[in-house]
Amino acid sequence: MINTILFDLDGTLVRCWQDDFVKTYFSELSKVFVKLNLDPKKAINGVWAGTKAMIKNDGSALNAQRFWDAFAEFMELEGEQLKIVEDSCDRFYTNEFNVAKSLIQHSDVPGRIVPEMTKRGYDIILATNPVFPPCALDSRLEWIGLKQSDFILATHYENSSFCKPNPNYYKEVLAKTDKTPEQCLMVGNHSVEDMCVSELGMSVFLVTDFLENDADIDINMFPNGTIDDMETFLLALPVL
Repeated sequence: MINTILFDLDGTLVRCWQDDFVKTYFSELSKVFVKLNLDPKKAINGVWAGTKAMIKNDGSALNAQRFWDAFAEFMELEGEQLKIVEDSCDRFYTNEFNVAKSLIQHSDVPGRIVPEMTKRGYDIILATNPVFPPCALDSRLEWIGLKQSDFILATHYENSSFCKPNPNYYKEVLAKTDKTPEQCLMVGNHSVEDMCVSELGMSVFLVTDFLENDADIDINMFPNGTIDDMETFLLALPVL
């Protein structure tokens, strides 16, 4: 029986298009690198190098280590230089990063459905791709009136060693929360990164407002609909 709901964040609870978010995010982050006297274009490429390293992570190290090792190698930084960049980025995520909040299309559903399903007895997990530090996660959740403590687990690069769509990401989440696939329902907007959990035996719901479906998968194989449809779907689940 389902007793746990996993929510994706970007494009699901945080309602915006990924391309718009990335463009604004990198525009603001570039300003940080300029202040640090780093070539901003090279530094952004370094961020991409770090992100690719996290996506390829085999589980032998945390994503945070993979990211900063790859970034440091790409930028030829070490020691105190690297620490200054890392600290500056953390400050960025609690300040300038919040400019991206303007991209969000407002809905009351995200801030309402998480506490409501918790009240109804469900364990709630924030299954967002763990490529950001926890301080960035705090900011993104604040945009929609939530916080990490609203979830029994919120994945970020300091507590995860895999990324979506690697099934080991979801297996790691299940292990950390002592859940089985059959106990879980995954809610997300990506036809591959989120819906791949169905192959593990997890139930799913695909949110279509900001659908990502580059693979051109027939989404009708999954229960799907708008964020309002998602709320109706979840509220139809039995109270535990």
